[in-house]
Amino acid sequence: MDMDNMLAGGAAGQFPLEQWFYEMPVCTRWWTTATVVTSVLVQCQVITPFQLFYSTRAVFIKNQYWRLLTTFLYFGPLSLDLLFHVFFLQRYSRLLEESSGRSPAHFSWLLVYATSLLLVLSPMLSIPFLGSALSSSLVYIWSRRNRDTRLSFLGLLVFTAPYLPWVLMAFSLVLHSTVPKDEICGVIVGHIWYFFSDVYPPLHNGYRPMDPPSWWIRLFEGRPHESEATDINNDFAAAAAPELR
Repeated sequence: MDMDNMLAGGAAGQFPLEQWFYEMPVCTRWWTTATVVTSVLVQCQVITPFQLFYSTRAVFIKNQYWRLLTTFLYFGPLSLDLLFHVFFLQRYSRLLEESSGRSPAHFSWLLVYATSLLLVLSPMLSIPFLGSALSSSLVYIWSRRNRDTRLSFLGLLVFTAPYLPWVLMAFSLVLHSTVPKDEICGVIVGHIWYFFSDVYPPLHNGYRPMDPPSWWIRLFEGRPHESEATDINNDFAAAAAPELR
């Protein structure tokens, strides 16, 4: 491949990396960006991990509210392990967000649920950084919704999607020689969402307790455009008009 082809790799003159970035849905795009930027800032010693982890005392007594967000953004210093986490984060977050439709309302509500529950569980389990737990929640939900998809891990192990969270846990156990309680916590949080979003509704007349409330959807989608409302009114008028013979 020559240089001209490489530079023309993106759509409308974009570099391939730039195209990949803008093709990501909005929530995944900014979460991935914030994760990389946070690690770069730590690597450059602009900030330290001690300023980022979640602590109820630091948040609610010292009013360091940024920790509610930064605990989900730091996966460690620049390393192959960070690249591994970023790959799985953007891949499965992107797949879930794209499957939820064009509006980010439903996927962002999932993030609100998962982050809130993880923040509640964190002090009980002594998990200061919750990025891996949140990523594991998304991986678990995607894996359960795509149970027939076949995956290959490092080109060595082939399995169906529901086994993916457990394969990643085993890999983390081998790599770090510790039980990945953050990933286990993420799987529990993901299973609660999956159960009440996919299993519970068919058994209870379609009632979906985990769907975002209407006010949350309006934050992202707004009210119907005037032209859309006019079209709807015209449709009603046409339906109510007597049929001409």
